[in-house]
Amino acid sequence: MSLAYLEELFGLTDQVAVVIGATGELGGALATGLARAGAKVVVAGRSRERGEARVAAIKQLGGEADFAEVDVMQRDSLAALLAEVLERHGKVDILINCAGVNAADPYFDIDPDDFDRVLAANLRATHLGCQIFGRHMADAGGGAILNIGSVSSHLPLSRVFAYSASKAAVVSLTKNVAREFAPLGIRVNALCPGFFPAEQNRKILDEKRISDVMRKTPMARFGEPEELIGATLLLVSRKAGSFITGAEVYVDGGFTATSI
Repeated sequence: MSLAYLEELFGLTDQVAVVIGATGELGGALATGLARAGAKVVVAGRSRERGEARVAAIKQLGGEADFAEVDVMQRDSLAALLAEVLERHGKVDILINCAGVNAADPYFDIDPDDFDRVLAANLRATHLGCQIFGRHMADAGGGAILNIGSVSSHLPLSRVFAYSASKAAVVSLTKNVAREFAPLGIRVNALCPGFFPAEQNRKILDEKRISDVMRKTPMARFGEPEELIGATLLLVSRKAGSFITGAEVYVDGGFTATSI
């Protein structure tokens, strides 16, 4: 198989990709992967320090990237992000909604405000990203949106009630928006990671629960952020992913195939 053929299938040359939440570990890895596939990447998030560090790392690898600040809890901030990207690059071909938060309180102890915060950051922000950037893509004749779900979109996990509910809703939202956007040339899919060494997992997993995760995952390990890039390239690529929309793709070491 030639490199030219792989480039034809998966290459993102001359495309502009916005990764919201790229200041985190998983979003940052996806931003790096898109840049290495040829996209001009906008690293979007709240932390300028972490965002600019990611941009520097991408440039060191020979990719193109810049940072833009955004607060996904505010619609106006997301709209301003789109305007800023259009001013810099003139278009958006790919959007990844990767911002998110978690909470691990016992069910009887969940604070209503904390529950609302998780749903707002994980579900409402994804909806707003799809709505605001999707309108631009519709006017431009198409694009690709990738929302980040979770293994808990499909399976119940211990003590992540608000998070699991929000991620299940993200998958449902993805399927409904995919159907709405399909006639407009916009594909919308969900990537559902299993357990990765991201900040939110470190906060909720104690030693016993880590052991439980390993026992229930056939590969008996956590995933590495770079292991999400292959599925991402498939789902956002114009050629390889051209007939894929409304899909939920699990990258979880076989976790969803096991019994809970």
